[in-house]
Amino acid sequence: MEHCKTPLTLAEKILAAHSEGEADGTLKIRIDQTLTQDATGTMAYLEFLSMGIPKVRTSLSVSYVDHNTLQSGFENADDHIFLETVANKYGIVFSKAGNGICHQLHLENFSRPGITLLGSDSHTPTSGALAAIAIGAGGLDIALAMAGRPFRLPRPRIVQVRLTGRLRAGVTAKDVILELLRRLSVKGGVNKIFEYTGPGVETLSVPERGTVCNMGAELGATTSIFPSDSRTREFLRMQGREADWKALSADEGAKYAETIEIDLSSLEALAACPSSPDNVRPVRELEAEGVKIDQVLIGSCTNSSYLDMEMVASILKGRKIHNSVSFGINPGSRNVLEMTSGNGMLFDIIQSGARILECTCGPCIGMGQSPCTNAVSVRTYNRNFLGRSGTVSAGVYLVSPVTAAMSALSGHFTDPTGTSENLAKYPKPEEYINDKSMFIQPDYSGDVVMGPNIKPLPRFDALPDTLEARILLKTGDDISTDHIMPAGAKVLPYRSNIERISDFCFMNVKTSFKKEALENAAVGKASVILAGRNYGQGSSREHAAIAPRYLGVRAVLAKSFARIHRQNLANWGILPLEIPDELYESLQEGAALKIDTSALEKNEVRLLTDGGECVIRTSFTAEEVRNLRAGSLLNA
Repeated sequence: MEHCKTPLTLAEKILAAHSEGEADGTLKIRIDQTLTQDATGTMAYLEFLSMGIPKVRTSLSVSYVDHNTLQSGFENADDHIFLETVANKYGIVFSKAGNGICHQLHLENFSRPGITLLGSDSHTPTSGALAAIAIGAGGLDIALAMAGRPFRLPRPRIVQVRLTGRLRAGVTAKDVILELLRRLSVKGGVNKIFEYTGPGVETLSVPERGTVCNMGAELGATTSIFPSDSRTREFLRMQGREADWKALSADEGAKYAETIEIDLSSLEALAACPSSPDNVRPVRELEAEGVKIDQVLIGSCTNSSYLDMEMVASILKGRKIHNSVSFGINPGSRNVLEMTSGNGMLFDIIQSGARILECTCGPCIGMGQSPCTNAVSVRTYNRNFLGRSGTVSAGVYLVSPVTAAMSALSGHFTDPTGTSENLAKYPKPEEYINDKSMFIQPDYSGDVVMGPNIKPLPRFDALPDTLEARILLKTGDDISTDHIMPAGAKVLPYRSNIERISDFCFMNVKTSFKKEALENAAVGKASVILAGRNYGQGSSREHAAIAPRYLGVRAVLAKSFARIHRQNLANWGILPLEIPDELYESLQEGAALKIDTSALEKNEVRLLTDGGECVIRTSFTAEEVRNLRAGSLLNA
């Protein structure tokens, strides 16, 4: 007689198949594939090299160059040589600059149903479009995965997003995820996996699913995932990878922690207004207000697929961009660029007045195309945090490619909802171009080449039982890693030089941050950051932990933390301490503290302030306590 099996969600199936145990409410999962990009990869590979592992132990690891491609000095080019020589020596596939954006490329070439993927980029969940458990993490966690260590994460809640209906003309998958952000906020997905189900799923192509999964990161989600079905199979067939397909979905009767219903046919075109992805309004309202536009950019890892380019070309054909608008497009991969150039789409886009940018992340992380002072910049990207564009005074809006193209033509926000007339048609390809010549396969030879800007990892001291400290900075809610450690053309070249990149720490929040932190260190005081809810949202960049640690920050007191950043802080020996609202209100910038960690193993930390004594209950795992005690995970 067969035993009845408990019905499982799709996410539970994949996690169970990769489980290597559970302790303290923390899952340990085996990682099949890793990806890095050049903004985070240099540090991840320096960390990997420090472990003395002769070659990577994953089934596939890929090193992409897609962020730091603006070669205004030797630094970025040197980093690329370092990444290529590490990849060749240790068994990592290397994707050259110009090949495309890591998430678009991984979806096209490597991801497949049922695998686990860990990436040193917070938008790694894009591969959930192919029924993979794809998770963003800090570089040190990626280095450990490449060394064969399981990845640890708090057991997530599985949330069902049930889709019904079909999107109307002019409404796209971007509007689906903007609707979720409108409902749930940037804090609404912390420690959750969003699993998409329902009859509306089959109406969305894999690139559309990729857009939804990509911006699930803006919810703070662990990851997002779609089932593997006939649309998945068709995408893989067109990529020449049908053999990678298998059907995967949740069991009938699977139980979810909660269910969210979305009727696709009821959605309208939406925009995330400055300066948060959850500040969402209908485009029709912005149109009614006559909001004029200075810049429109289409692309990034969120909306740069062939399908996205096709939608844009169909709108632009035979029309001209408004004279007041600066308009640029960056396709997601060289293959997408080749396909658009072969069927007339690229010609129509260029003829409209567009500037064709590299197949890179580019303007999304402030690497070029920074808008003018006080500009209104409309982008199909995934983040609009203050200053991320490279211009602090600019207001950045996030929209779909259809809204962006229509608005670029008019010079003001234009609602495309219901619009389908006069759109050009292009012949459908039988299969996608899939040229892999810019992927360099490793031969496990040669020496690792380090340029003069690449510096050794800093060594950090162990955590004492008592810290004399001062609150260096008090912030509000939703501080992002862009606030802590900005991106952009001035900062990114120093990703492999912690001493130099620390100059930019909190530069757009408190210009004296580094000076005051060093003054604290000079008199034997640790620096503390006091923050509101969702501290460290956004990018997985671990520099937002390493640089403050280098400057002497030893604790962050926050009402709550974003998942990846909390782990990065613990990995690098900074105490992430969750505090109640009343303690946050009672403490002020400049206040002196004494932090007693003698009972850390019992998950207690004592704070002594002018107002008295407070015991903070923590939830560190035994491994996290060990790492904190040692001063960093690498020390441990």
